[in-house]
Amino acid sequence: MQKSTEQIKTGSTYREKFSYTQENVDDFAKISGDKNPLHIDEEYASKSIFKKRIIHGYLGTSIFSKVFAMNFPGEGTIYLKQDLKFLKPMYALEEYTAVFEVTNHITDRHRALVSTKIINSKNEEIVTGEALIQNSKFL
Repeated sequence: MQKSTEQIKTGSTYREKFSYTQENVDDFAKISGDKNPLHIDEEYASKSIFKKRIIHGYLGTSIFSKVFAMNFPGEGTIYLKQDLKFLKPMYALEEYTAVFEVTNHITDRHRALVSTKIINSKNEEIVTGEALIQNSKFL
């Protein structure tokens, strides 16, 4: 997706499609130290309730950080807070869409509350949450 060039205000929205590879998951396991076999061991995961390996929740939601820093609102964003609710697992090589909507902005502090969610190709909510960010684009 391209960077947002419009002034960000209450009601502004943004969507970005993304996916992760199993190599991304394995790298995240190494970096984070979270080597839960549900994420990296196919045989172990096949015996779980998920029936196959799942992506780390925080790897999946790292798309929020990327979008805030690079696209919506972009450069200069300070990520202040994030609440998350993990509803369904995410899997490598499946396409997801991150959906953002500014629900409130605090003009004098250049801050905004942003609804964040991840949906799958069936339009099912996978993760929901709310972020508080700061950026001079919130006028």
